[in-house]
Parts: sequence; C-alpha cells; structure tokens
Amino acid sequence: MQDGFDSGFIPVADDNVNGPFQDAQFVVMDTNPVWVYCRQANHCQQGMVFAINPGDKFDAFQAAATGNTATSSSVSSSAEVTSSPAPPSPPPASATSPSISTVTATVTVSGTQQVTTYGSFPGSAAPTAVVSSDHSVIVGGPNRLVFDPPNITAQIGDTITFHFQQKNHTATQSTFANPCKSLTETSMNGQTGFDSGFMPVADGTTNFPTFTIKINDTAPIWAFCKQTAPVNHCAQGMVFAANAIESGPNNFEAFQAKAKQSAPGDANSTLPANAAGRLQVNHNAGVVITVLGLFLGLL
Repeated sequence: MQDGFDSGFIPVADDNVNGPFQDAQFVVMDTNPVWVYCRQANHCQQGMVFAINPGDKFDAFQAAATGNTATSSSVSSSAEVTSSPAPPSPPPASATSPSISTVTATVTVSGTQQVTTYGSFPGSAAPTAVVSSDHSVIVGGPNRLVFDPPNITAQIGDTITFHFQQKNHTATQSTFANPCKSLTETSMNGQTGFDSGFMPVADGTTNFPTFTIKINDTAPIWAFCKQTAPVNHCAQGMVFAANAIESGPNNFEAFQAKAKQSAPGDANSTLPANAAGRLQVNHNAGVVITVLGLFLGLL
C-alpha cells in the first residue's frame, strides 16, 4: 500500500533460537481494518498474512492472498528462475471464498529438509518433496491445438515437462484473469512468468523439443499457447492448468471459456495480429505497400 508501513526484510539465522530478535512496531490509530502480508518470495501466496480489526473478513483476505491471481513456479532449464510475489487482491464479487486448511509439509531446499506450514485450498495437491515425479504434457501435434492433458494436479517438488509436437507452439504462463496474455506482460509488480518460446516442429519429426517447469507450491498455474498464425491458438481453447481448484469458480473449464472469449477480433481469422497492425499503419501508402504488408505479415 502506498505510504503504508513496511518493516523491511528482517533476516534471522537458523542457529538464533534464543534471540535477541528484532521488532517492528505499528501504532493503531483507529478501529479501521489493517491488512498485512509478508513480501518474501511466495510467502503471501501460501497464506502468510495478518490483520488488525478485520471483522469477519479475514478468511476472505487470506483466500485472496492464496488465490488464483499469481503463481510461483520456476523454470528448470539452464537456470532456475522463480517468479516474484503478487500483492493480495480482493476476490471477485461473485466468487465464494472457500475455507483454508493448514498444511504442514517437509520440503527440500538446497539439499536440506525443512518443515513449513501454510494455508492451502481444499482440493489442492498434497505436499511432497521426497520424490519428484514428472508430468508429461503433449503440446500440439498434427492438426491439434491442444495441451494433452490440459488440466493436471501436481505436487510440490514435481516437474511438468511440455513435449512440443507439430507445428509451432509455446507454453507461456498467464493468469486466470488474462488467459491469453503472458504473466510477464500483465504483472503490475515485475513478475516474470515462464515462457518456452516458440518451438517449431516439422512434419515427420520424431525428436521433439521439451520445456520443463518445477512446482514449488500448490497455487494454481495457468498457461497458454501464444501462437496467432494462422489462427489464435489461445482463442481456440489451447490453454493449460495445473492445480486449478475444480470445486471453485476459477476452475479449468471457466479458464478455457475466458480464453475463448478474450482474444480480440475473430478467433478464426487467418491474419496475425502484427500483420493487421501493419496494414492499419500503412493503409494510406498505396495498394502495393498494403499488399506487401499483408504478404510479410503472413510470412
């Protein structure tokens, strides 16, 4: 919150069990609600929030913090990159906030086992980090605009490997609110979502490229294919979800329905968006330049 209080990061060593510990003080000036979260990594998304005078709104506040707006997954390619946290946002007016259950899990961090406790939505994946399993997802294929399977449940420590088949597709992280736009593009606070980039695969290929992400928590993960030629793949329903809460309003079916409605213009158009923009800019330059712009755009 702009001009709100912030303790700043206060590190405490593992071997400091008896203190002294640092304090951060806040003076309560009235009875209005005060909302607080930890902005370290993905602590907020795991339910690490606090309130003063919340009335009966604390459960909704914590539900918003651990909801579907942001995810924290990491790319497991040449380097591991973890996304930044998103500030809590109020739940949709039409959504009913499910209750939060407390989960205690033993996780492995840099080779060391640690115990962590966090809030989890009912229906979320069970925590595990002792054995990592890989979930295989086929992307595309001959005459197929699909992720197969499109909706999975993955546990903490698991990996998801996207296997790209024919033509040219991506696996790009998005949000439930904006299914067909990358998280990196829509984030208001510098989040970087994973993106495989385009993976062209020729007909007859048997050696398919892959892209792997690692599951760090049970927050839902949303993704789409950002290919727009010759049709907008996301608008055709080519989306993917991991750990979507199927018992709530933000389930996979609702996510896919939003994707089919979110792309501008005709979803079946064969003209890529960049070509359309090029034609609009150059429409006064004459017929020859307009045709050239269309030809280059289709290429």
